[in-house]
Amino acid sequence: MKNLYLILDITPEATPEEVRKAYRRLAKRYYPDCGEGDADRFREIRDAYEILADPQKRRAYNREIHVP
Repeated sequence: MKNLYLILDITPEATPEEVRKAYRRLAKRYYPDCGEGDADRFREIRDAYEILADPQKRRAYNREIHVP
């Protein structure tokens, strides 16, 4: 299983605001139509954000990877 925190370059203690900022920073960089554009990397970032931005999904993910 991929570590979603590493994908967004944040810690498990990151606040929702930090998750959002990390997503926006990386999305701008890897968006397929811009700059370094990498569709696969962007998709990975988007998927990580969708889980970590939702409190219920994040709790379930943390239980799965054993984060306190």
